[in-house]
Amino acid sequence: MPHATTPDGVKLYYEEAGSGTPILFVHEYSGDWRSWEPQMRFFARRHRCITYSFRGYPGSDVPDKASLYGQQPAVDDARHMLDHLGIDKAHIVGLSQGAFATAHFGRSYPDRALSLTLAGIGSGAGREGHEQFKRNARETAALIRREGMASYAEGLKTNPTRSRFKLKDPRGFAEFVKHLSEHPDVGAAHTMENYQGKRPSLYDFEDEWKKLDLPTLIICGDEDEPCLQPSLYLKRVLPNAGLAMFAKTGHTVNIEEPDAFNREVWNFIALAEAGKWMPAEPMGAAASLI
Repeated sequence: MPHATTPDGVKLYYEEAGSGTPILFVHEYSGDWRSWEPQMRFFARRHRCITYSFRGYPGSDVPDKASLYGQQPAVDDARHMLDHLGIDKAHIVGLSQGAFATAHFGRSYPDRALSLTLAGIGSGAGREGHEQFKRNARETAALIRREGMASYAEGLKTNPTRSRFKLKDPRGFAEFVKHLSEHPDVGAAHTMENYQGKRPSLYDFEDEWKKLDLPTLIICGDEDEPCLQPSLYLKRVLPNAGLAMFAKTGHTVNIEEPDAFNREVWNFIALAEAGKWMPAEPMGAAASLI
């Protein structure tokens, strides 16, 4: 089983397929390396594709020490994965928790990214409700420690941001829940408490976002209510960002609508590589709206 070892000694499981310009896929809290299978099969036709599990997730080491988890370790682990594979630059594609890591990867290591795809980003990220989100995350971590991930996964069946996925694709949703139930309790609880429960608001980095000119694609399902406003916010502050909204779609957009997701990202990467994904002309205060 292939692993990349981080400087702090954590082994991260990964798989890769294909050849060409690299794409690194970064999964959500409720996913793991398996979550990107529809993308691995599609993009590996023309790209070198890498999917991996965060620390604490299936296949990777599960450290007992809580301080080894958090947003910055997740950001740095993406860089360590590229270092391990000898990749100088890659397209970075992240969903939810992985989209936060991807955005901050671009902020921290802009010279290592060819482009950024931020899907399902922003839950709990606004200034209003941010502290409550962090409290909820800590309470959820305690629940996972008491009842385990199988119970947490069962509860996700009634989450409104996942309900459309369940309606559209019952088999795919059942597989998603099964995979989630297999996550190690220790890693899941530490990640929930120390990543989700401590990450800063996206809005705290506005000055830095305004300077980040990497080609960026933001994708949001219109039924992913917690991510709607943050997605629009990032579209407005990131100078070279585009926003794609998927109708009647929830949070798990890459496996809920894999064909639409793949086409959107494929077109974006092609334009970025051709140098044709460019900032819009600024609209002045006196510009006509007609």
